[in-house]
Amino acid sequence: MKNIIEKALLGSFAYEEYKALVTKLIEEGRSTGNNQSEALLHYSQLNETRIKRLDKTIVVEESIASDLKQLKKEFIWLVISEGWCGDAAQLLPIMNKMAELSNAIDLRIVLRDANKDLMDLFLTNGSQSIPKLIILDANTKEVVADWGPRPEPARKLIADYKAQYGVVDEPIKIDLQKWYLQDKGLTTQEELMQLLRNHIINANKKNQEILH
Repeated sequence: MKNIIEKALLGSFAYEEYKALVTKLIEEGRSTGNNQSEALLHYSQLNETRIKRLDKTIVVEESIASDLKQLKKEFIWLVISEGWCGDAAQLLPIMNKMAELSNAIDLRIVLRDANKDLMDLFLTNGSQSIPKLIILDANTKEVVADWGPRPEPARKLIADYKAQYGVVDEPIKIDLQKWYLQDKGLTTQEELMQLLRNHIINANKKNQEILH
């Protein structure tokens, strides 16, 4: 696993580099990923607009911002994404805002189709669902936690609809976007911060056990 992660990191993008790549491909009439279609290009264009808006409007909750600024242990947030992914467009700006507030978080992004060996290590119920955030110890490159492809209420919204209707179609996709809009990124911030807190608490416990 460590070799796969290190290889992915070597080919990873900073947030601004990722956005620039998506924009360049759109200008060429393409989307990221191995598959190309008018639909994927259309989604990429929508997502580019969405990301630009969220970059301006997302605000990190005050207590979470304070915790992020006080982080001492360093982490790499490695995100598996694609430019056409609607959830990624909603979530990457939140992750970036959080990373910008902390000197201890380095946000890196890789494309799913270019990193299938990495994706296969972090499947969701057997599927290559994205975005997927892999939180790494910056020094050891060990996996601390992983998260995604959606915050829990959004996951439940989709799961309940699919259980009832057997598909994920346009009406539920619209409802999902409405949920993201109303939530303003707060649930994602809380879930990601809790992962970091849990890891730090567990790491401190282990250190205390070693000392005793």
